[in-house]
This record gives sequence, structure tokens and C-alpha cells, in this order.
Amino acid sequence: MRILVDAMGGDYGPKEIVNGCIDSLDKTEDFDILLIGDLKKIKEVIGNRKFDESRLEILHADEVITNEDVPTKAIKTKKNSSMVVGFNLLKEKKGDAFISAGNSGALMTGALLILGRIKGVDRPAFAPILPTKNGGAMLIDAGLNTVCKPINYLQFGVIGSIYMKEMFNIENPKVGLLNVGSEQRKGNELLKQAYEILANSHLNFVGNIEGNDLPEGKVNVAVCDGFVGNVLLKFLEGVGTFIFGALKKMYTKNVFSKLSALIVKKEFNAFRKGLDADEYGGTPILGVDGIVFKCHGNSKAKAVKNAIIKAHDFATTSVLRQIKEEFENMEVENIERSS
Repeated sequence: MRILVDAMGGDYGPKEIVNGCIDSLDKTEDFDILLIGDLKKIKEVIGNRKFDESRLEILHADEVITNEDVPTKAIKTKKNSSMVVGFNLLKEKKGDAFISAGNSGALMTGALLILGRIKGVDRPAFAPILPTKNGGAMLIDAGLNTVCKPINYLQFGVIGSIYMKEMFNIENPKVGLLNVGSEQRKGNELLKQAYEILANSHLNFVGNIEGNDLPEGKVNVAVCDGFVGNVLLKFLEGVGTFIFGALKKMYTKNVFSKLSALIVKKEFNAFRKGLDADEYGGTPILGVDGIVFKCHGNSKAKAVKNAIIKAHDFATTSVLRQIKEEFENMEVENIERSS
């Protein structure tokens, strides 16, 4: 297996990206990494680090898509950028997954223009896994589609259910529609239509859910438009930072609080790990014809390492094939209904 990595993307590329790649090689032995970017800068980061050099290759790309670039223009004009080269290699089946912490808009544009959507998928989506009382739940969409149609919510639910079943061994994932209330008639007309479509689908749809239901673990897949999803995601990230900051201040206030911190150190570290976004690494872009993971722009080596592991795990499953088959069947059903 070969994982393609955009070495130049993000706020800390290539340093943190390269170090994350090297760190990931210790986790499992059945994949290699192709780092794409400035050869000289990448080698400077590698320096004297010890690792199996046969498992890490560098492909020089002398252009970089920055956050200031206009996404569509950048993808079309910066043909030798680390991002575009990575997408083309993935399309040509010269890699099994592609990871980047670069410009989100460009990454989505590149995925659509170069890889294309899976046949039948109207809109691909960001699909992060959020911590819950029961392990984790998918939030889909978390930022790509700020305006949706009713059918998009169904498609998000279908894609999310397949992913959660195969990646997390959840036999019949519970799907909920994120709304302003749990009652069936809550929400605007769009959400009411989405509710009806989801309720009449083959999914394990449990109805509307509210924001507080997600961390409680009431569903495995929460569907929403990208505007709501992104606001919720960023809010939860901010809450996590606030909580750990407050706890750190509390436990370092005096000698007695420091002693109490030692007593709960193990439990505290486990709690922190469960809420640490870096533990989840990156977010898959689901619905495009290839495995693509988006890391946060400020990702450090730990997040990059975990994104690579998640991409590797994804590539070992049949998720992509199952999504394609599901949407082929959905198209046949739609044709039969209309004939």
C-alpha cells in the first residue's frame, strides 16, 4: 500500500508533515509513503532521523498552493503543485490514499475536478469523527456544503452509515438529523422534507436530534448541512480547549491541587486523549472517487501521523466499493420508480 502525502500543505509544512510521516512508519509495516513537495526542504527536515528509508520516497514538486490562492484557479494553473501532483497520482492508481493539510477549498476543488464524484453522489462531504460517550460519531457534512437539498441529507446518511459500519464495526448505525428540536415537525421546510426522505429510506433513521444528543452518543451518524456542521465542529474544538485550559489552571494552582492532579493523572490523560482532535488526525472527504483525507491547517506531527493511520485503515476496507455499489443500486431504484 502507498500513501501519498502533500508535504507542503498547512501552516507547518513541511516540518510537521514530514515528521508525522516518519512517526507513522512505526505503527504498521504494510504501507509506504510518497512525500510530494520541495525536495531540498523535505530532506532538511529528515536530517538524521532514523527510519526505514526504503518505505519513504520523495517526489519533487516545485509549486505550492497557499491559503491565499483562489481554489479553482490554483488547481488549473499550478499543475506541478504538491496538491495537484498528489491528486493525479491517486487518479492514476499510483497511490491508495492522499493526505493534505493545505487549502481546504483547493483540496475540495481538486478532488472534484481531478478525481470526480462517485457516480450518483450529488455532493461530497467532510465527515469528521467526534468523541461521544459511546466512542465516536460521524458529523456529515462539516463544512463543504453550506446550502443543501433534501436528497443530500439522505446521501450523507448512506455514505456515513457505510463508513461507520466498516471502519467501526457498527452493524446497523443509527442516523439522526441535526435539528432545532427532536419532534418530527421541527425545523424549516427543507429539514422537514429531509426528515421524510430519511424516514422512508432503508437507513436506521432515529429521527431528529439536537446538538446535546451528539456527545451523549445517541446516534452514530449525524447529518446536517455544512454551515451547521462546521459551526458545531469549531464550537466543540473551542470547548475542548477551554476545558483543558481551565483544568490545567485548577490543577497547578497550589501544592495541594498539584498533589490531587497526580492522583487523577491516569484518568485525566485518558479523558484528554478522548477529546484531542489530533488523535483523530484528519477528516475524510467522502463521496469522491478516491480516498482523500484533509488535515487541519495547523496540524502538528501527531495529527499527521494519525491521519496516515486512518487513511491506511480506510484503504484496507471495502468502503469505497460499497459506496459505489450502493449508489448504483439507488440509481436503479430511482429509474424503476420513474418508469
